[in-house]
Amino acid sequence: MLEQTAEVKRWSDTIAGVREQIAKVIVGQEDVVEQMLWCIFAGGHALLEGIPGLGKTALVRTVADTLELSFSRIQFTPDLMPSDITGTNVISFGPQGSAEMTFQPGPIFSSIVLADEINRASPKTQSAMLEAMQEQTVTVGGETRSLPRPFFVLATQNPLEQEGTYPLPEAQLDRFMLKIHVGYPSQEELKEIVRRTTSTLMPSADKAASAQELLEIRQATKEVLLADEVLDYGVRLLMMTHPEEADAPEMVRSYVRFGSGPRGIQSIISAAKVRAVSKGRMHVSTGDIGAVAVPALRHRLFLNFEGQSSGIAADDVIREILGLLENKK
Repeated sequence: MLEQTAEVKRWSDTIAGVREQIAKVIVGQEDVVEQMLWCIFAGGHALLEGIPGLGKTALVRTVADTLELSFSRIQFTPDLMPSDITGTNVISFGPQGSAEMTFQPGPIFSSIVLADEINRASPKTQSAMLEAMQEQTVTVGGETRSLPRPFFVLATQNPLEQEGTYPLPEAQLDRFMLKIHVGYPSQEELKEIVRRTTSTLMPSADKAASAQELLEIRQATKEVLLADEVLDYGVRLLMMTHPEEADAPEMVRSYVRFGSGPRGIQSIISAAKVRAVSKGRMHVSTGDIGAVAVPALRHRLFLNFEGQSSGIAADDVIREILGLLENKK
């Protein structure tokens, strides 16, 4: 038990070290950073939504530096083709005039891929991203190639400008473990951002964990204990997002068209296990599930017309369900 406790503390300290290094560069946004770390150490993909200029790109790049992982950025545009992401076969000529086909890998062949404004790409390009996110492979010229390990897609999208965008298909949205809302900084945080970005002393993040340590913690989180009553709590939460369920709250019945699928509870449990380890525990609590539920489910609930026209947000529905579950405990 002492050995296990020491191991858990080491993993917790590693996650805390990554968090500390990110804070050297990124001002505030503690919840955003925390949720991104849940995703990364659980091996999932994250969708960051926020207006331009809030540091989403800088955050992803800082995470890559902190973990010493290969990083690439793909700026999504309507004319982006799948081969611009996956790579393509090119003809190369030898010294004797011989020709052969060689594969030129695209930017998807990195451990951390920043998909900037992902909803601006066409459905054809989205299909290539979908294979990479789900299978961690790409297929070019009939040959399937594996992507690096670890591999994460950290995508961004702007909720304001929708002209010239292609809404992400539900199947692709479902591949993101968490949808993270990036909010506006406070007055004090704005002042600190200005100080950091307009002086000659630009802070930088140091390496806090290796790829091997990341994979070790990811494997360790799979061994975190999950009691039946805690799993029941999570499953009840998910089932209550379905309007046809008998114990679904009135808000769900009135405003939700479709609830979350099975990946919702998988994402909740995976993120909750990472949160438990980061707190120095090897067991999941209902508090862990409540903490991760909103970012894990907000993109998996589809509101009906009445809900959209009434200004109801998926976050409101999830918090309503969490409140009812807490009252029943």
